[in-house]
Amino acid sequence: MLAKLSTRPSVRRCAVAGVAGLALAGTGLPAADDPPPGLSRFYDQKVAWSACPGPEMPKDLQCGKVTVPLDYAEPGQGTLDLAVARYRATGESRGSVLLNFGGPGAQGVNQLALGGKDFMGLTDGYDVVSFDPRGVGRSSPVSCGNASEDALEAAAGEAGAADPQAALKTLRDAAAECAEHSGPVLPHIGTVNASRDLDVIRDALGDGRLNYLGFSYGSRLGAVYAAQYPDKVGRMVLDGVDTLTEPLTEQGVASAQGQQTALENFLTWCTDDIACPFGRDPREARKQAVEVVRSLDRDPVPTDFGQAFSGQDFAGALAQGLYSRELWPSLQRAVAQLLESGDTSGLEAFLYGGFTRPPGRDAHRGLTDPQDVPLDNLPAALMAVNCADDPDRPSAARLTEDLGRLRARYEQASPVFGRYRLTQVLMCHGRPKGTDYIRDEVKDVGTPRMLLVGTRGDPATPYRWTVETAERLGSSAVVLDNRGEGHTGYGSSKCVHAKVDAFLLYGTLPPDGSSCGSDHDSE
Repeated sequence: MLAKLSTRPSVRRCAVAGVAGLALAGTGLPAADDPPPGLSRFYDQKVAWSACPGPEMPKDLQCGKVTVPLDYAEPGQGTLDLAVARYRATGESRGSVLLNFGGPGAQGVNQLALGGKDFMGLTDGYDVVSFDPRGVGRSSPVSCGNASEDALEAAAGEAGAADPQAALKTLRDAAAECAEHSGPVLPHIGTVNASRDLDVIRDALGDGRLNYLGFSYGSRLGAVYAAQYPDKVGRMVLDGVDTLTEPLTEQGVASAQGQQTALENFLTWCTDDIACPFGRDPREARKQAVEVVRSLDRDPVPTDFGQAFSGQDFAGALAQGLYSRELWPSLQRAVAQLLESGDTSGLEAFLYGGFTRPPGRDAHRGLTDPQDVPLDNLPAALMAVNCADDPDRPSAARLTEDLGRLRARYEQASPVFGRYRLTQVLMCHGRPKGTDYIRDEVKDVGTPRMLLVGTRGDPATPYRWTVETAERLGSSAVVLDNRGEGHTGYGSSKCVHAKVDAFLLYGTLPPDGSSCGSDHDSE
């Protein structure tokens, strides 16, 4: 699911990069005291820390890199450099706690720079570290060029509904363009390889065990690590817990339903304000939101980058802005800019997380300059990693037969987000089949106890996924029920924040099934 992104306004200046790719065969390496054959040199490195590049980077944030094999099956066939960053422990350090902000595709380095104040409590005992996974940010970023726009039109437009076979051909062409723009890193991206990278980073930091806090998709990454390296798990927290078993088609419906509910809550809040661009009637506001999507799909608005801003772009921007109530005032202003003056810049900031140059095709292997991170990394990452982690590939004939039914089902789930979510599922067409390791093997992990946080009003990762994933992981999983709203709990609930910090710092776990009340109940 989508990233746990910083809610600070300065996120608009930060490009959110993407991941793309396909998992390797032969997954699930067992943990061992000695590195697997051929990987010793990757486990024999230390991070050389220095000031982070860029004028807006915090002075107390340090940056470095960790080198990993491009292909774990053939580690001599090339390497990748992964960007890492840390805030040093304020006192005596017991090691590191590693953060993943989700996505797939959130830049760990920039997110730590922008939202680091939320994690300063953890520096009482740890160096707080994050990283750009392979294909993300400065770590060999991937891109689809203009292919995503063509795919959106094919999957969500009326032409696609009228001619499904032509739509599927466009999707196959888009997959080929993604491969062309992304280069050699693309076939070696996915959560299984990201987990292996995580273990190399752990060792490079000098930690015998991985202490970890993963948000949203980061919970999937943490669960895969627990299955691959159970003996290396330290204190692990999964917040906004992802599903390990549901097909992408079901995940998309759940996300569309959750975001429709979040939109309705936002519109109820907005219409209490005289400045609400949707007016003062919540029911009419819901109708207007649907009409804006349809109108922009019929007649997209030009942008400063020369690209058209469509109704599906509008839906994607709304989806990002609905993840946290703290973002609602900024989202309201961005929608007002569009409706009152045709200015899409505010919504584009939500959609892309910021603005960068077009992608360079040769920006691989070494760290990429921050200004060269491609504009489309976040959607490219979201689609590609989810495809890499999903083994389902319906045939063209089956998709042609089912496309009309799928469109109707998604639009019933949400008239605003349905087609946008369906496109993310259909983008797997034309890509090789993903790994079945996560669905089949990530279960009954023999790790120390870990904390899983589920939020009742989460628009992206429904609470039932927390319960289902906990049951799947087995007796190691302890569930904390956050009875609030928003995507993930650590940044929005004081209670969740305190309990997570207590576990990571002191090993104090709440009872399984205990809960945190909504912070808004006391307002």
